Amino acid sequence: MHMPPLTMAARRNRGGMPVELQIADGLAPLDLSATDLQTWLQHIAASGAAAGTNLADAQLCVRVCGEQESAALNGTYRGSHKPTNVLSFSADLALPEVNLLGDLAVCWPLVQREARQQDKLEMDHFTHLFVHGVLHLLGFDHEQERQAREMENLEVEILRGLGIADPYQRL
Repeated sequence: MHMPPLTMAARRNRGGMPVELQIADGLAPLDLSATDLQTWLQHIAASGAAAGTNLADAQLCVRVCGEQESAALNGTYRGSHKPTNVLSFSADLALPEVNLLGDLAVCWPLVQREARQQDKLEMDHFTHLFVHGVLHLLGFDHEQERQAREMENLEVEILRGLGIADPYQRL
């Protein structure tokens, strides 16, 4: 049984780091920590993308999951019954004592497969999807051409600051 996305962030230990990392059982090991995610959030904040949102204490839960869980979440919340690389769940809940940003679900096997297909390092691709997902949580979208360009430019700028090449550059 899957926990509704909002409860993942809301159940976080308030005394700990604002970013919670959950890795589903049975996934291939990945070199990732909540501290990495916090560092990436700092780069997003430094880009100006989080105007009006304090990312320093924002609570975010990142769930690294398998394809079956990703497909179930995607089916439940987006009506598409297949796995997807990243899902963003905004915390549309105002609690005065808690700065909830939301939740991300990242499908690790799909990230690995896409990285191989796109000739990218797995963690660079994962980082890109994290940045992409957080930008969605901050209200960015890519439904229209102008929005897509703005979001992609921000992603490229943030990733550059992390030492990661432009993921949209075509060789």
